[in-house]
Amino acid sequence: MGEACQMTNTHLLLPSCEYLEPASLGDALWLLEEQGNGARVLASGTYLLVQMKQERQAPDCLISLRRVPGLVGGSWVNGALQIGSRTTIRQVHDLAEVRASYAALAEACAAFGSMQIQMMGTIGGNVCNGSPASDAVPALVAFDGQLALVGPEGKRTLPVSEFLLAPGQTAIRPGEILISILLPSWPSGTGSAFAKVSRVEADLAKVSAAAVLVREGDRIADCRLAFGSVAPTVVRAQEAEAMLIGRRLDAVLALHAGEVASQEVSPIDDVRSSAWYRRQIVKAVTHDVLLKAWDRAGDGRAVEFAGAAGAQAAGSGERVGETLRVGPEERHRIDLTVNGERRQLWVAPNELLLNLLRERLEITGPKYGCGIGECGACTVLLDGSPVLACLTLALSADGSQVLTVEGLQRPDGQLHPLQEAFVEHQGFQCGYCTPGMLMMSKTLLEQIPSATEDDVRSYLRGNRCRCTGYASIVRSVLSCVEPAGTSGTPK
Repeated sequence: MGEACQMTNTHLLLPSCEYLEPASLGDALWLLEEQGNGARVLASGTYLLVQMKQERQAPDCLISLRRVPGLVGGSWVNGALQIGSRTTIRQVHDLAEVRASYAALAEACAAFGSMQIQMMGTIGGNVCNGSPASDAVPALVAFDGQLALVGPEGKRTLPVSEFLLAPGQTAIRPGEILISILLPSWPSGTGSAFAKVSRVEADLAKVSAAAVLVREGDRIADCRLAFGSVAPTVVRAQEAEAMLIGRRLDAVLALHAGEVASQEVSPIDDVRSSAWYRRQIVKAVTHDVLLKAWDRAGDGRAVEFAGAAGAQAAGSGERVGETLRVGPEERHRIDLTVNGERRQLWVAPNELLLNLLRERLEITGPKYGCGIGECGACTVLLDGSPVLACLTLALSADGSQVLTVEGLQRPDGQLHPLQEAFVEHQGFQCGYCTPGMLMMSKTLLEQIPSATEDDVRSYLRGNRCRCTGYASIVRSVLSCVEPAGTSGTPK
């Protein structure tokens, strides 16, 4: 990997690098081998671009998987659910197969920090980050998930439990790419659940836990318990699992299992929590996930989650063409439509969509905020889906439709109903966070027209209000909600 970049750490700019966008998996593998240790695979960028901005990584080359077909969606293959590595967290959450058979994974996806990250970040990226605080990994471990990796030596599979080696370190080999995650089918009578405790909802876990158990009559026939943020990697509590098998679960036994599990983990003191507190939380969350999984195993029904929209089918909508190469000192012309107007611009590999909008096109509605995807002030819609413009490469917007807050109003200047509601109910306050709030609210009302207050707060949890006046913001959005039983959204 290249030397650490020398720059002012504003979190607004990326260091210079080469950008490669292959159109096939074979080309991606060849490029990764050609570029060597200086290359990094780019899925969505919600982790890697933050690392680059914080000067923790300085790759010479980014190899984007944006155009590689077959990496998005889920389907049954030889009795296992196969999920493409570039499937977004929200798409995984919305897969009917996941909701029906892998409820703990669906709950883990719903627990991700913000709705923007859910809709941008990928399941493969979350696994490959190697973080013990990963929300998806405890559920994948509990389900005995396998990873399908392809590299110079061919294809291999590896248990998720063996993939994480240490914080930030994984068992992926040089030149390998994670292409899919395989979840084995579980027998009838299986139930699962996930729980996460964090400082605030949009934050990394202090403790997370996933439980999967198989119920035969009134006894536990098999059990898995996996925990995040309590050890250098995601770990299983095998002693607690063993003591549960063959017994009938009740609240007392579930709490005892939590006490056993709390002695199997090895938490540390850090900025998010203390080791002592984490052990106490392990007791509580073990109790909760076991009882919930037990109940789900007994009723035999699919678990439903709000907002399910169905994931993109594997490989659909993918373009086919030659590899795009843009050197660190070169520019590439992109063609995009911004607020209904077609624009053509020459952009550098490290140019961000936020910089392009604000500095090049003088569209200043999206705001500079944290620069690392934590405040939501830069949220815009890219092909109808919310993205954090501070973590979106301009090159990745080629051929896309971009909508900013300026594009909400009609050509005659008439404000969008959401904008009018924010004025009427004093939701705008100082106004700095308002553009991002409006774009996420528009997404919410399109996806859940009869949204509840809980839905509003869930969708907006990744948008920070510097005036701390969330009540008026929620009131503004709720005023635009369609009554239950009707259809349609604000035009």
